[in-house]
Amino acid sequence: MAEQTLLVFAHGDEAAAFAEAGVPHLITGVGKINAALELTHAIAAARLGGLERVVVLGTAGAVGGSARLDSVYQIAAAVQHDFSLPSQRLELAGDPIAETAVIATGDVFVQSDEQRAALAALGATLVDMETYAYASVCARLGVPLQVFKTPSDFADSSTTMDEWDGVVVSKSRQLFEFAEDRLPELLA
Repeated sequence: MAEQTLLVFAHGDEAAAFAEAGVPHLITGVGKINAALELTHAIAAARLGGLERVVVLGTAGAVGGSARLDSVYQIAAAVQHDFSLPSQRLELAGDPIAETAVIATGDVFVQSDEQRAALAALGATLVDMETYAYASVCARLGVPLQVFKTPSDFADSSTTMDEWDGVVVSKSRQLFEFAEDRLPELLA
């Protein structure tokens, strides 16, 4: 049986270039609850077809000084930033095929300098609203996970939802070009 990969995006606009090309994918919705529920359901349904791995592509805010908006990063580990109790750092699967980063996940669109500094103190370079949930689901269900994120903004006081809405489709094209170059099996 051929290896089956589930391609996942949180938001439909992140997947726009893939949808235009007819590439099968799952949209989970934004936030940890949507991400966990939809991915769990999809993995359970796909297990009968020989699911071997999950690959997530999407956008993130840049919180570390070294993150560049023109790059795609492979997530090496995820931490939660909006949970009051200490949470386990989750390491992600896969040999690196891109520059790696640590991502902080929380159910809030980060747009303040104070939040950004707190996330950087956790060792995060990027921030999003789903990766920790994806990593937790995959770890519990024993499915290898790879996550690739491109920064869409600097997650600071100048960042707005309108700014994200304005760049996300171009970021989808950037992710598609990355997949063509580094993950061509996703497009076959």
